[in-house]
Amino acid sequence: MIISRTPFRISFFGGGTDYPAWYLKNGGSVLATTIDKYCYISCRYLPAFFDHKYRIVYSRIENVKELNEIEHPSVKGVLQFMGENRGLEIHHDGDLPARSGLGSSSSFTVGLINALMAQRGRYISKEELASQSIHVEQTLIGESVGSQDQISAAFGGFNQIEFLKDGSFRVNPVILKQDRKVELEGHLMLFFTGISRIAANIAEAKIANFEKRERQLNEISKMVGQAVKLLQSDTHINEFGDLLHETWLHKKSLSDKVSTKVVNDIYETAVEAGALGGKLLGAGGGGFMLLFVPPERQEKVKRSLGNLVNVPFTFENTGSRIALYQPEGL
Repeated sequence: MIISRTPFRISFFGGGTDYPAWYLKNGGSVLATTIDKYCYISCRYLPAFFDHKYRIVYSRIENVKELNEIEHPSVKGVLQFMGENRGLEIHHDGDLPARSGLGSSSSFTVGLINALMAQRGRYISKEELASQSIHVEQTLIGESVGSQDQISAAFGGFNQIEFLKDGSFRVNPVILKQDRKVELEGHLMLFFTGISRIAANIAEAKIANFEKRERQLNEISKMVGQAVKLLQSDTHINEFGDLLHETWLHKKSLSDKVSTKVVNDIYETAVEAGALGGKLLGAGGGGFMLLFVPPERQEKVKRSLGNLVNVPFTFENTGSRIALYQPEGL
């Protein structure tokens, strides 16, 4: 039995520039952190006497005899990529709902590859883990997804991730004083809008608009450096909230599918109650909203959004790891 634990992520700045359609021509950069909310994948080889060869348990249960009968796209893609032909049972559990803007799909892919490698008794580097997950999602499955989620999930931590025109990437950990990091965490609030959505569908609309939104994407990319400089200086932390508000306005302009009236109403209600800025996480359309709120105003914001679930969190820096390794026969 192998169990992998892979974190979800929060992306602050640069979202959109991590899509190959953009960074292979222009380069890209994002600022993101992983948080203490996780995706858990357990794997074990199945004895040959079962009627099925593969059992996959997630929001539904699949019992199938052939790999090509598997309907879960990530499971099917990963098993094909790894050439896995032994019978397997795979279980998924998550701390937060899927399709919610926290990179849950990529955390699943990263965690599954990590678990299967461990099951074979093999170590995989964080860079290789991220690269293989990107390949599975973008090339084998053919989803319209970016490249930041897989990297954040594999590496963990608070990072500036650079995407180069040759298709490679660099992960630069953002070094912050401990009190600055605590100050930033203390100003962030996470709310679930109650709306789940398929990110790839929204991403397709954004990608189609890239050539028409070059100015906005360049501005979004520049904000990454501005945010890092701000955090590493003595600048008042509230300016980080102002920058989040600015990037949210740019993000909404990338496609009319990024936001909705419901999402806009949530954001405006939060600002009226004291939030200085924020953004919808992930591709858009729903999921989790991140808000920057001075501590003394947080109770008022929470009351104003009383019908939404508030999820406390802290940053984490481990990335995907094997939480349990029990070789066969033990």
